[in-house]
Amino acid sequence: MSTTEPSDLSGPDASGALLGPADIRELAAALGVRPTKARGQNFVIDANTVRRIVRTAGVGEDDVVVEVGPGLGSLTLALLETARHVVAVEIDDLLAGALPATVLARVPDRARHFSLVHADAMTVGELPGPPPTALVANLPYNVAVPVLLHMLDRFPGIERTLVMVQAEVADRLAAGPGNKVYGVPSVKANWYAEVRRAGSIGRNVFWPAPNVDSGLVSLVRRDPPKTTASKAEVFAVVDAAFAQRRKTLRAALAGWAGSPAAAEAALLTAGVSPQARGESLTVEEFARIAEARA
Repeated sequence: MSTTEPSDLSGPDASGALLGPADIRELAAALGVRPTKARGQNFVIDANTVRRIVRTAGVGEDDVVVEVGPGLGSLTLALLETARHVVAVEIDDLLAGALPATVLARVPDRARHFSLVHADAMTVGELPGPPPTALVANLPYNVAVPVLLHMLDRFPGIERTLVMVQAEVADRLAAGPGNKVYGVPSVKANWYAEVRRAGSIGRNVFWPAPNVDSGLVSLVRRDPPKTTASKAEVFAVVDAAFAQRRKTLRAALAGWAGSPAAAEAALLTAGVSPQARGESLTVEEFARIAEARA
């Protein structure tokens, strides 16, 4: 992991410095960057969209924002207009190398409020400067959920999160018990936060345009359920419960508990019907099941 912090320079106000379609293509061409599906790279080319994201996230002048996957800097520049400090985490060598120069060129008066961490967000364990208070990101579709959960787990000071993800992923994250798309991402996100859908994003604001629509998901930190079980123990129950969605919990948790009878005993102790299915349970109920076997 490497960290880069541009020196402060005086310059014009940040207003009007955001990237448009021509800017994005020019930057990409100069760098020889070709967006890859492997890393889910779709660059935002619409200034109104990034300003909307910052506004919806409620980013203020006291916030230290961590951004994952800044790409060419569209959202980064919008965040720098408002936030106290922005820390961008970028895995791509070319993009990581170019972003500090983009910040210096387009918002030089805000450059000292920007830091770059050249690393895989899934392995980041620390960030430069004050602890982040917010996470705002256009997350690559293929790693959105694990990156989100890792950041929430590793940086407990993140109180508010707004991520742009594939619409289907947004629906899953924000789904409640009983919803047909409620599953592992829904429950695990709820361990950390109150989760809700915060809007939709069309395909035409990206280059290249993806084959799917995107959605905004808001997460506001809350205390996890009160339980004597560890997070790992609770998540093990969640994983087992959804590994075989059509089975009752008595059957689905048999491997986790050691036998169907042991699973039934744990469920009854937790006050959950052995005939229920995982998609009907809240994160608090999963915690009670884990506690019953802890």
